Parts: sequence; structure tokens; C-alpha cells
Amino acid sequence: MFDPTALVRPQVREMPAYEPILPFEVLSQQLGRAAGRITKLDANENPYGPLPAVAEALAALPYAHVYPDPESRRLRQALAAYHNLPAGNLLAGAGADELIDLIMRLFLEPGDSVVNCPPTFGMYAFDADIHGARVISVYRRPNFSIDIAAIEAAVAAHRPKLLFLASPNNPDGSLLPAGALERLLALPVVVILDEAYVEFAPAGTSRLCDVLYYPNLVVLRTFSKWAGLAGLRVGYGAFPAGLMPHLWKIKQPYNVSVAATTAALVSLQYASQLEQTGRKLIAERERLYNLLQAVPWLKPYPSQANFILCRVAGRDAAALKRRLAAAGVLVRYFDKPGLRDHLRISVGRPKDTEALLQALMICSE
Repeated sequence: MFDPTALVRPQVREMPAYEPILPFEVLSQQLGRAAGRITKLDANENPYGPLPAVAEALAALPYAHVYPDPESRRLRQALAAYHNLPAGNLLAGAGADELIDLIMRLFLEPGDSVVNCPPTFGMYAFDADIHGARVISVYRRPNFSIDIAAIEAAVAAHRPKLLFLASPNNPDGSLLPAGALERLLALPVVVILDEAYVEFAPAGTSRLCDVLYYPNLVVLRTFSKWAGLAGLRVGYGAFPAGLMPHLWKIKQPYNVSVAATTAALVSLQYASQLEQTGRKLIAERERLYNLLQAVPWLKPYPSQANFILCRVAGRDAAALKRRLAAAGVLVRYFDKPGLRDHLRISVGRPKDTEALLQALMICSE
């Protein structure tokens, strides 16, 4: 009998699967707990959720039966006004994840090289594997800072097409140092700067508008974190003008749904309220960081995002994650090169912090 799996591309057969975080309804079933009794601090979601005005707009959605605008014109115009950037440099996507894949489809052929700087967001290497690219890993230093000289050497040796960087970086929340981006943009490579968490960083951190001045810079953003729209999948990228015609050629025509577009537009309309929520999360991040420092077997790293990475010292980090889950508190566990025995804890509401601390006290016994 014919076996169609024999036709699966070899790199897909050999690549590991990405391990996504599960939603409340699945977690509730797995843990045997009602969703309301789960403190979900494992996926960097916004615990305050979308604004009430977003829920109202979605309830009154008029044209769900009609295909969305393939160019997301209203959303791109609203983003252009919000960022003071031409709409012609903006492209909307089903989350920043879609745009990462789109960039790779634009540039990569099998065998091309991509520079990645782990520990970092796993989708960069995952998508590169799908496209049959060679991933050149330039590991971060123990404090998670990038090794610029090593990146320069990798570019000279392997002639990659793409370099992926996140600032703030996931999973540690660190920022690129001053002058680093300019130095990297001098290399013959397209630099993709992922700013998924930049709304939680100090004002002036974003480099979104710099795509107007650097022909090899792409900056990605998302509504998942700051606007609480992770479930609706809507993000956007700022691109040099020269790349936009080619991106329009290969983009899926109806990639951003009418619901996602509506939610994003309303979020931008009430951006001042989202900024207030962001300030609450930043304040809670600082409080959580100070509280975690008091736990003798946790070593938290300073963060400019909506999460805090902790090294677990003298304990089994995997067992700790399981015990926290049994207590109804979910955190992210990492055990990979450059990131052994670490937990990443999303910043929640004050009551979420209290639930976490209570669970940590139980785990101390």
C-alpha cells in the first residue's frame, strides 16, 4: 500500500515539533480544575484581557460574513497615525508569527543561512527549519547579552540572509545595548528586530520608525501582549519601502480576520487606557521581582518585559513546575542549551502574584 508519509520533506520529518502553551479549556481538563481556579503565568498573556470597548465592538461586528480587506487599510492607517510612520511601510499579520514566516518565505531558499541568538523566542529557529534553512546559533552570554563580535564573525563566515533579534528578549526580558543595532545594521544581512514586548520597556526603546532610514531593518510588533488580543492573532511589521511590493505578492490575501482588525482598531482608539494597564503591569513586575529575590532558591533576572526569568538553584526545576501546576499556578519551564533549570513567570495581577507566592511557600515545605 502506498505510504504518503514517504513524500514528506526530509527536513520536516527530522525537525522537532514546537511545543505551544495550552489554553484555559485544555488546562482545566488536564489539571481537573475550573478555569477560574487556575493562575496562568506561563505564556506572557495580558491578564487584564482586551478593553471593554473591544468586547462591545466584537459583539456588534457587522460584516463577519464578508472577507476582510486584503490590505488591512483601516488598520494600517490607524497604525500609521499612532506611530507617525507611513502606512506604506506597514504590513498587518495574523500575529507577528505569521510575519516571521512571511519574511522567511520572501528571502530563504533551502540551504540558506539564518543567524539566531539563543536563548530566545523559539519561532525563529522553528520557522527556519520549516524552510530548510541552516540555523547559525550565536549563543548569548550568561547574562543574556548578545555577543556582537561573534555575530559579525558568523555573518562573515556563513553569509546568512537574515539575523533575528528580540528586544526585549524572550525569555529573559533584556534590551539590546545602545549602539548594538547600528553596528549590526552595518552587516550585509537583513536584521529582524522583534519588539513584541516593547510596550513594557522604557519610553524611546522602540526602533520601529528606523525602517525609514535603514534598508535592511524590519521591526515586528504585536497586539497580543499589551492589548490583550493573543487569542485573536493580530500583529504588524514595519518594513523598508523596497521590500513592501514583494511582501504584497506573497502574503495570503485574507490573513487578518475582521474580528482581529476590529479589536486592533478599537485598541488603538483607546490606547491611553492600554497604557494605563501597561503601567500597572510594569509596577507589578517590579513588585514581583523584589518578592522573588526573597526566595532563596530562585535567582530572578531584571526584566523590561511582562515576565521574569528565574534560575532555580539547588532544586529540581521541572519538579518545581509540576508542584506549582498541582497548586493551580502555571509557569514556563526551560531546559535547553543556555537555559538549564529556569522558570519564566509572566507578570499578572496583584492577586496572581499572591497566588504564586502562596504556591511557592507550599513548595518550600
